[in-house]
Amino acid sequence: MTTTAPGTLTDRYLAAALGRLPGRQRADVERELRTSIADAIDERRESGADPAEAEIAVLTELGDPARLAAGYADRPPYLIGPGLFGDYTRLLRILLATVLPASVVGVALLRTVQGDTVAGVLGTAAGTAATVAVHIAFWTTLAFAVVERVAHRRHAAGWRAGRWTPAALPEPPSRRSRYAELISETAALVLFSSLVLLSPVLSTQRDAADRPVGILSPWLWETGVVYAFLAVAVLSLGFAYAKYYLRWNLALGITGSLVNLATPAMLIWLAGTDRVLSPAFVAAAGWSTGVSGWINTGLVVLAVLTILHTIGEAAGQARRR
Repeated sequence: MTTTAPGTLTDRYLAAALGRLPGRQRADVERELRTSIADAIDERRESGADPAEAEIAVLTELGDPARLAAGYADRPPYLIGPGLFGDYTRLLRILLATVLPASVVGVALLRTVQGDTVAGVLGTAAGTAATVAVHIAFWTTLAFAVVERVAHRRHAAGWRAGRWTPAALPEPPSRRSRYAELISETAALVLFSSLVLLSPVLSTQRDAADRPVGILSPWLWETGVVYAFLAVAVLSLGFAYAKYYLRWNLALGITGSLVNLATPAMLIWLAGTDRVLSPAFVAAAGWSTGVSGWINTGLVVLAVLTILHTIGEAAGQARRR
């Protein structure tokens, strides 16, 4: 029987198929598929076929590994399929174990510094925990569900466009460091979104009626710009997931880069028109107009650097591809 070296088309094909199966099925299915593929390759080689060409022909006859795996799974589809479910649950656990307690502790400390009662601190901490947990679960699930659907449509489109060939197999992954980066990006977005949405009630300054004065301009909520800003940031994270799980192509690269440029572009517009900080907070904190100006300038510089980094990263990736 023919044996294949690590990294061959057969290994890549099996990885693409087995990743969509429940863990308990993978070992048996791998043995069965590997044996049948090796036997089929041997038959072609005995007929005089080149080994590489024989492998390509056998895998082409087997067809798309996604459809092959669906046949083995023989169960209805889920919101997060078996190919992504392991990564989904692992990322969800990490975020709940890191971002959630950090948010709760931060809010509790802030309330304590503000002189709130023990009951008030505990109540606010409990509310924050519930809010952050919902955000973590919702945005993580949404990101994986979108990737699942995009990947499904991509496979379906490939079948409609023509016959599947081994050339469509993804390259062997080297993803541990990229996955760690993805976790940090998700954690940062969840924490940032939670702080923005909670900013009207989490403040070091209070008005005459002892109500918190939010640091961000009320105009952002009145116009809905804050929600548009966060939506673009979430969409940017979605493309980070897409680049991690889907094979890179020019359309994906261009669209992802444009989305990544939208967030800093919006920040430049908001800071340039002095619509980030709340005038009431600036007055309550006793800041001069110069402090507000420096903060807006810093935000603009940060946004410009982000734009330059995004363009450089997109150009470098395009050259490598």
